[in-house]
Amino acid sequence: MSARIKWVENVMFVAESETGHAIVLDGAPEGGGRNMGMRPMELMAIGVGSCSSYDVVTILKKARQVISSCEAEVTSKRVDTVPSVFESIHLHFKLSGKNLSHKQVERAVSLSADKYCSASLMLQNAGVKVTHGFEIIED
Repeated sequence: MSARIKWVENVMFVAESETGHAIVLDGAPEGGGRNMGMRPMELMAIGVGSCSSYDVVTILKKARQVISSCEAEVTSKRVDTVPSVFESIHLHFKLSGKNLSHKQVERAVSLSADKYCSASLMLQNAGVKVTHGFEIIED
């Protein structure tokens, strides 16, 4: 896996993956940015949420669950020192579908948390407390 990060101006960068997808990263005005893109740490938190969401949806589909939506709300807390690393990240999944099984959703979230989500497991190994929750919303 490779990527290229190109400096644009001030603290704005454009990151491009080897698959050709790009994203703008920028800082807050007080840090010299123009607030034109995500912050790098926001992108990391989103990476964890999207990695785990991918797992949850894939596992539920393999379990023949009929999913109509999956939304992950990511909340994180960073330490007050430099470097300001993550202290904790919480992922809360909101899922809906036709007769979703509570047991199957719980299993999918647990498998993602404990076995499959590389981003989450990597941060946990670095000391970040990553927690998960979910709710099933009837269609």
